[in-house]
Amino acid sequence: MSAVLSARALAKRYGERGNVQQALGDVSFELAAGELVGVIGPNGAGKTTLLSILAGALAPSAGEVALAPAAAPATTPEGAAAAPRHAAARRIGWVPQQPALYRKLTVAENLELFARLERVADVHATVAAMLEQADLLARAHQLVGKLSGGSRQRVNVAIGLIGSPPALALDEPSAALDPDQRERLWRLLAQRTAAGTAVLFSTHNVSEVQRHASRVLVLDRGRLLFDGAPAALLAAGAEPEDGDLERALVRFVRERQRGEAGA
Repeated sequence: MSAVLSARALAKRYGERGNVQQALGDVSFELAAGELVGVIGPNGAGKTTLLSILAGALAPSAGEVALAPAAAPATTPEGAAAAPRHAAARRIGWVPQQPALYRKLTVAENLELFARLERVADVHATVAAMLEQADLLARAHQLVGKLSGGSRQRVNVAIGLIGSPPALALDEPSAALDPDQRERLWRLLAQRTAAGTAVLFSTHNVSEVQRHASRVLVLDRGRLLFDGAPAALLAAGAEPEDGDLERALVRFVRERQRGEAGA
């Protein structure tokens, strides 16, 4: 299957000469249409940095992101303004952990505003479709500031999808949601991947990756340590097929760290 998105040797460094910290280093992978890929790893592994670069919200220090079919870079050189996003970067839907919503506008007004910013061909039809897909029809005329956390997150995801991007990046999309709200979120994402959208999400809830993802990326200290199916990570972490993916992740990362320390 051809790649919808390609990350090529992505790196991000902070600080001045003599005090440089690397948040991400030489990360490369591809994402195909319809894939649901989880990004996991310890705190400070570089998950949010990676997703922010993919979405064009953060400029990399090196490397590029390319989208099919034009394969135009979706990032700007380091030091260039990150907003507004590069035109190609707009083709990657972005759902940050903190919803970027206007609390004094209704759900429908928020969606209409972002639809116009994305310059969709038929604003009203697009808003109506997203309200239905995100199960927000009953909330359409409610102020966003009055919504529950779960409903606000569904609006957040709907905005990320408003321009029908071929790829969607979500940073901790289920954080602070209750079980019912999480189920609604995963149903929405399953619908989008079934329609061909490539979805990449970060999470600390490893069980969500085991349950929903077709593939997993493991980051540690800014490096990509693993790229494969959850079943393969279970095996790499010495867990049985029906084992615990979180336990496998911890064991896998610790073994890699020990190996590097002893090298």
